[in-house]
Amino acid sequence: MLFMVIERFKDRDPNPIYARLREQGRALPEGLRYIESWIEANFHRCFQLMECEDALLLQKWVLQWRDLVEFEIVPVSPSKAVRELFAPVSETLA
Repeated sequence: MLFMVIERFKDRDPNPIYARLREQGRALPEGLRYIESWIEANFHRCFQLMECEDALLLQKWVLQWRDLVEFEIVPVSPSKAVRELFAPVSETLA
């Protein structure tokens, strides 16, 4: 399952996050996979795409970072997969 993780840096300061990342790495529990991330131009938020089968792994990871980050986690699906759920009208009438 895919999750879009939206991180809001506490005090709008990414420095403590990057310091910990350099020292300890991402600290991902086994089974949680980091895919990619994007940083907002003003450095206020980070958007990460993560993957795991058990949301408990994501929660375990969040506990390690919650002193520096506020999290919003949104389960997502690739748009191509969702698009395939919606057959053209001509196919549904057949």
